[in-house]
Amino acid sequence: MSTHARPLADWLAAASDEALHHLLSSRGVRPDVAWQDFFDTAEALLDPTALTKILPTLTAAEATALLRALAGEDPGPEREALTALALLRPDGTPYAPLIPVLAGRSVPEGLEAAAPGPASETTSAHAAERAFTTVAVLADVLLIAREAPFALLAGGTISAGEKRQLTESGISAEIVDALLSIAIDARLAVAADRRLRTTAVAETWLRSSVAERWTLLVTAFRDALPRGVRSADGGWIPPEAWPVAHPWDPSWPERSRTLREAARLLGLVAEDGTEPEWAATVRRGESADPSALVRLLPTEVDRIFLQNDLTAIAPGPLVPALDVRLRAIAARESAAQASSYRFTSESMAHAFVAGETEESILEFLDQISLTGIPQPLSYLVAQTAQRHGLVRVSTDDETGRTRIESTDLHLIQAMAVDQSLRPLALAAHADSLTTRVGRETVYWALTDARYPATLVGPDGAIPVRERHPAPQVSTDPVAEADLGALISRLRAHQGPDADAAWLDRELEAAVRAKAVLQVTVGMPDGSTRELLLEATGIGGGRLRGRDRAADVERTLPVSSILAASVVAP
Repeated sequence: MSTHARPLADWLAAASDEALHHLLSSRGVRPDVAWQDFFDTAEALLDPTALTKILPTLTAAEATALLRALAGEDPGPEREALTALALLRPDGTPYAPLIPVLAGRSVPEGLEAAAPGPASETTSAHAAERAFTTVAVLADVLLIAREAPFALLAGGTISAGEKRQLTESGISAEIVDALLSIAIDARLAVAADRRLRTTAVAETWLRSSVAERWTLLVTAFRDALPRGVRSADGGWIPPEAWPVAHPWDPSWPERSRTLREAARLLGLVAEDGTEPEWAATVRRGESADPSALVRLLPTEVDRIFLQNDLTAIAPGPLVPALDVRLRAIAARESAAQASSYRFTSESMAHAFVAGETEESILEFLDQISLTGIPQPLSYLVAQTAQRHGLVRVSTDDETGRTRIESTDLHLIQAMAVDQSLRPLALAAHADSLTTRVGRETVYWALTDARYPATLVGPDGAIPVRERHPAPQVSTDPVAEADLGALISRLRAHQGPDADAAWLDRELEAAVRAKAVLQVTVGMPDGSTRELLLEATGIGGGRLRGRDRAADVERTLPVSSILAASVVAP
C-alpha cells in the first residue's frame, strides 16, 4: 500500500468530473477497469508502469517543467497541466513514485526555433504544384482503396506488397505512408477489420473541387497534430522544432518525419523551409484560405475529347466530380496535365454494377464530350447493356440455397466446368446451378470471373451493389460516455469518512503482505497505546495479530485504531 496514493486520492475526490475525464483520457485509462474507488485509482496512476506510459505523451515544455520540479525548482506555467495529469502535487512537487521513473532523463536542446520566413514566388509556385499533385494522387489512392481495401500490418501500416501495387499504378512508395496519414487525419480512410477502407466522407471529398479538397486536408492535418507541435493560438510551432516536440517518445522521430513530409506534400512548407502565403494563416490557427494557392494552379476543364479507338482525352485537369464518374466508366491510362482514359468491356460492366444504365452513360458522355459520341463507343455501351443481367444470382425460397440462372444455357454450362469457380461447389439443378455458398459471395466470384452476373433481390429487383460499402465515421467517441460511467462508479464509492476507508485499506494490505504494523490504539480512558503487531487477519471489524513485544495474540477493534503504519523489515 503506497502512502503516496492517499494525497492523490484526496485530490481526485475533490476534482470535478471534467478534470477527472481529462485525466483518465489523457492517461489512456480503459473504461472497463476494475477500480472500485479513488484509492484504487490513485494507486494505479502512481504505478511505475503507468507513469512510464504517460511520459512519452509529454511535450518538451512539460518534460522540462517536470525536471525542474524534480530539482526542487518552480515548474513554471506547465505546473497546472502536470497537476491535471497526476504527475505533480498541487504545490508543484512530484509524487514520490515518479522520482525513480525520471532518473536519467533529460530534454534535448533546440526547443526554440524562429518562425519560417515567407517563400519566394518561385518556391511558392513549386509548393502549389506539389499540393495540387498531392491532392490528385491521394484521390487516386482512395479510389484504389475503395475498390480493394488495403490490408494492414500489425503496426497499422500497409504491406510492402500493397505499396508495390501502388507503385505500379504510378504512385511513389516513398510518400504512401504520409498520404495515408493525411487521409486518416481527414477521416477519408479508416482502419476496419485489419483493412484500410475509404469512408462516406471520402465519397463527398472525391467529388469536391481542388480548393475544397485542399482546405479539408490542411484543416484536418492541423487539428490532428500532436500536442507537442500545437501552438497556443491553435496553429503549430515552427517545423524546425518538431523533431524535439516529444523528447521522451522513442517513436517520435519517425512520427515527426512523417508529419513534416505531410506538411511538405500539402504545400505548407516549401522545399527550402520557407512558408508560402497560404500556409501562414493556417499556422496561426486561422481558417484556411486557398485563394493564393488556387491562383497558381492549372485551370480545370469540364470537357473531353472522345475518340474512335475507345479512348478519351482531357485537355487539362478534369473537374474532380467529372473525373470520378468518368473513371467509374473508363480506366484511366495516364495522369498529367492532359489525362487519357480507355473504355473497355470490363470498365463498362463495372459501371453497370455500380448502378449506371445505358441511358445514363450516353447522356453523361454526351454532356462532357467536345466531339460527340463515336459509333464504336455507342456500340460498346449497348453491347454491355445487353449482356448485363444475363446471369442472375438469387436465393431459393424453398431450399435457402443460392441459385444461378441464365437464358444463355452455354453460360450455365461454362460456369459448371469453370475451375476458378470450384470453391463454390456448384451443382446442376434443371437449367440452373445451385450452391450452399451465400449469394453475395457467389455474385462477386462470378463478377471476378467476368461473367455478366446480377444479384436479384427477393422481389425480383436488381439492387445497386457496392463490394466494399463506405463505413460511417462516428464523430462522438463512445469512450467519453464510458469514462462518464467509470467516474460515476468511483463517485458512488466515495464515502464521507475517507480516513476510516483509507485505514481499512492499509490494514487489509498489511494482512495480505503479513507485514508488521506500528499501531496506535485509543484506550477507553482517552489515552493511547502503541503496539508492534504482526498482522494475521482482519474481519468482523477486528484486526488480529501477534504482539511482538508481549508475544501474545491480540484482537483489536478497527474502530479503536487511530493510526497504523508498516514497519520496514
